[in-house]
Parts: sequence; C-alpha cells; structure tokens
Amino acid sequence: MTTDQARPGVISGIIQSANPVFIVVAVCLPIAALVYALNFGTITILNFVHIMTGSLWTGIDLFMGFVLGPVFGGLEPRERASIFKRLVPKMTFLMPVLAGVTVTAGLSLTGQMGFPLDNPRIVASLILAGPLTVQGFGLLLPNEIRIFQQLLSERPDIDKIARLGMTNAKLGGLQGVFQLAMIFIMANIRF
Repeated sequence: MTTDQARPGVISGIIQSANPVFIVVAVCLPIAALVYALNFGTITILNFVHIMTGSLWTGIDLFMGFVLGPVFGGLEPRERASIFKRLVPKMTFLMPVLAGVTVTAGLSLTGQMGFPLDNPRIVASLILAGPLTVQGFGLLLPNEIRIFQQLLSERPDIDKIARLGMTNAKLGGLQGVFQLAMIFIMANIRF
C-alpha cells in the first residue's frame, strides 16, 4: 500500500479528529431540537431553540475573535498549528449547524409571530445575515478544510496553518460583531 492510500481523506480525517461522538451531539442535538420545535413544540420552545443556538453561535464567535485571537497572536506558528489541529475539526461541524438552526428557527419565528418579511427590522436582520453567510460558508469553512488538508499532508506548512487559523479567529470576531448588531435589532423588534 502506498503512502497516499494509507492516509485518510480530508473528510474522514476531520471526522476522526473531531471525535464521532462529539459530531453526533453537536450536529444531532441542535437539529433534533429544531425539528421538535417546528413540528411539536410551542412558539416558546421554538424561541428557546433560536435563542440558545444563537447565543452559542455568537458567544463562540466573540470568544474566538476577542479572547482566543489575541492569545493565538502571541504564540509561535507551531504552537498555533497545534491548537488549530484540535480546534478546527470540532468547529467544522459545530458552527455551521448552530448557524443553520439559528437562522431557520428565526425565520420560522418571524412567520409564527406575524411579522412580515418587509418589516424594516426583519429586512435589516436579513441584510446582516448576508455577510454572515458569505463569511461562514465562503471563508471560514473553506479555511477550516484548507487547514485540515495541511495537517494531513506529509509536510504540513505550519506558517500557512497559523495564518489561516488567525484569519478565521479574526473573522470569528467580525461575525460576532455582526451578530451583536442583529441581537440589538431582534431585542427591539416587539417594542
């Protein structure tokens, strides 16, 4: 068997590094809560799912950008790469699920609470959702996969791993700022 055949693929490598049990919990629990809330729950349960997943999503982004980002900045690239090797696989599964559940629950709440989509606050929230989506799925997730590809390569480029990881930490902070703006809008929607 050649070396290429012995190395795991990027996706299977991410799954193993993230820990399959973590993935089941991080993916299935929020999605199951959303499915339950949409099909069997009250508006209060749906609101709870929306607020909990949104709080986790926002809190993790703010923590990444404003706490871990400066910590990472003070580390050597090899030390950063070592942390990203453990962090990236989990974030690759957790963050898209939290974002998707939060947005889906929020849109459903909008309809159930009788707010038209042309309400200025709803429009403002949807406008803020644009950069969040582009950053999350167009920059953060691809960077996480690039980091992991490097980690699985025979000669990982430690500087590239550190650079991409720092980019993601900074983008996480920017995401948190957009999310705080959205929370401000949502907190004032009924008043």
